[in-house]
Amino acid sequence: MTTSSSELDFVPGSPFLLGQQALLHAGFQGQDLNPLGNRIIAHLGEHPEDAVRYMDLSFLMQVRGDEVMADKLQMAALSLQRHYRIPTTEGEPALRLLALMAPGNFMANTPLEFLVSGSEIGLETLYLMPGEPLPQTLPPHDVLFVAIGESAATQDLLAELGSAVDGWNSPLLNTPLHSLCLARDTVSLILNGEAGISMPLTARVSRADALAIAGGADIAGWLADGQWPLIVRPVDSHAGKELQQIADSATLGEYLAAHAEIGEFYVSSFIDYRSADDLFRKYRIVFIEGQPFLCHMAISSNWMVHYLNADMTERQERRDEEARVMHDFDRDFAARHKDAFARLHEAFPLDYFGIDCGETPDGELLIFEVDTGMIVHAMDPVDMFPYKQGVMQRVFDAFQAMVRKSAGHRHA
Repeated sequence: MTTSSSELDFVPGSPFLLGQQALLHAGFQGQDLNPLGNRIIAHLGEHPEDAVRYMDLSFLMQVRGDEVMADKLQMAALSLQRHYRIPTTEGEPALRLLALMAPGNFMANTPLEFLVSGSEIGLETLYLMPGEPLPQTLPPHDVLFVAIGESAATQDLLAELGSAVDGWNSPLLNTPLHSLCLARDTVSLILNGEAGISMPLTARVSRADALAIAGGADIAGWLADGQWPLIVRPVDSHAGKELQQIADSATLGEYLAAHAEIGEFYVSSFIDYRSADDLFRKYRIVFIEGQPFLCHMAISSNWMVHYLNADMTERQERRDEEARVMHDFDRDFAARHKDAFARLHEAFPLDYFGIDCGETPDGELLIFEVDTGMIVHAMDPVDMFPYKQGVMQRVFDAFQAMVRKSAGHRHA
């Protein structure tokens, strides 16, 4: 059922963003965001200097799926202002968490709003622009969090931050140099051969190299373990965008012709990870100070599993299984993969990161991705997913406890 967006509105002149979480939640609930968008546009017609509303309108366009317009609006906001405040708490916050971010969509940075919403932690964001000098000083804060995700566009920025953060002398979460290791090809090299972990090698190839493979060149020239079918995706794509399983060289040629605008790709071998019942199961797990937390499990007949296309809302038996897996996670899945999880945290010693993973038929942890920008949330309808609220609150509580500890706060 579609509802009005009247319950979500902005206060003219307020320094606070509506924020990604509020707008995503509204879109998730099926609210019509057009009236809100029209009000923001009218407001900007009278107040073209209001960077906060440009940023909100950018978020709104991201929710609607118009990434081109969202990017333009975000650049308009950032040309006016780089520092933003998020309404995560009522009144004055007990401590201030400053997130360093880079331009981009919802997955370009760690989605901290979801993790601290409703707490006594005030969230502020400072956008840094690749190619520009880093600021000499930062806005007042208690804890600094490097939320910038690894991508081709941010590698140089993360490297610069690696030497700058010490000079800022702030309690720091997510050291930027560790995030530099999260490119898909780098992750596959780091994890290749680790006991209990399965991740096929991933190669970053140019269009010319991909065309050579499509023309019959031996895949082993790029992938030591390469074999058909391949998984192909554009570099820096997420959420399955332009991701495809490629059966043979002819199909790869068709894929490249259909994506003529793309210059670089990640390629890896496909591992069939279906369970005995012929279904695929994908787990999203976040690590907070090394402790794993399951945030969702999706079950699908399609190898490319996404929660929203996995029929979880239509199939009670799949929700029942997710509820059981969540309830038993610490003593079952996490216990089975305890050593693999320890190796993951040793390889990527970030305070906070996430993985999308499955299990191979022989019981190894199959890693699809390691990232700091995965969205984890409690937006699912409570009547349909009653088991999720408590599970996700544990995640939020653990993250907030980490922030308080970093700031030197000790709350009972």
